[in-house]
Amino acid sequence: MSGASAARSAADRLLDVLGSFGQAHPAQTLTQIARRADLPLPTAHRLVGALTAWGALERGDDGRYHVGLWLWEVAALAPRGVVLRQAAMPFLEDLYEATHENVQLAVRDGLEVLYTERISGRSAVGVHSRVGARWPLHATGVGLVLLAHAGAALQDRYCAGELAAFTPFTVTDPVRLRRVLAEVRRAGCAVSDRQITDDALSVAAPVRGPRGDVVAAVSVVVPAAGARTHALVPAVQVAGRGISRALGWQPVSS
Repeated sequence: MSGASAARSAADRLLDVLGSFGQAHPAQTLTQIARRADLPLPTAHRLVGALTAWGALERGDDGRYHVGLWLWEVAALAPRGVVLRQAAMPFLEDLYEATHENVQLAVRDGLEVLYTERISGRSAVGVHSRVGARWPLHATGVGLVLLAHAGAALQDRYCAGELAAFTPFTVTDPVRLRRVLAEVRRAGCAVSDRQITDDALSVAAPVRGPRGDVVAAVSVVVPAAGARTHALVPAVQVAGRGISRALGWQPVSS
């Protein structure tokens, strides 16, 4: 094996170790890491030791490992991470004060939506999303916005795949989904009605970067019963435009 091939192989194994952690497995024993990363125990022991020395992993008093602060520091440098959240927070807070419901910020990562920020009140409708959570694009308001403004090739790939159903209201027909995406682009917002849970409705709007491309989406999630969608749409769109301007976007004057 060449030096380059060996280096790539070692890098792959390190990524396998880090990839063994997730929402369902935030803390693991060495044996669990080895099994989930599909590595021999001695190899996992060596790699986990190196990652712990770097601060990428930390070992708790119970002997289990979890993601370390060093990874958080590195992740904070991502343009779609802390920078986006800092620009968005004043507008998310304004939207929350106007609604006192769940307010969310999300980005697209591959074929999934990744939530990067959330503000929630005690009396707000229950939601399954949290910061760091991932959901399919077609079933959430923010996901519909992000998918609607993705490239045609990605939309084709997504619509050709399995569209999971979470409630009887989830859009699982690709032809219908394409019509929904076209309406999202036309209206400048998305409404996801009871697609994740049968008691919640979300309204989402795009967030644009300096070049005008959609880099994120903002949404408010309210109880589906009695939802005043016509009043929520302009409030969410105002938040989206405000975040966009904070990121450097300048709308083209008509």
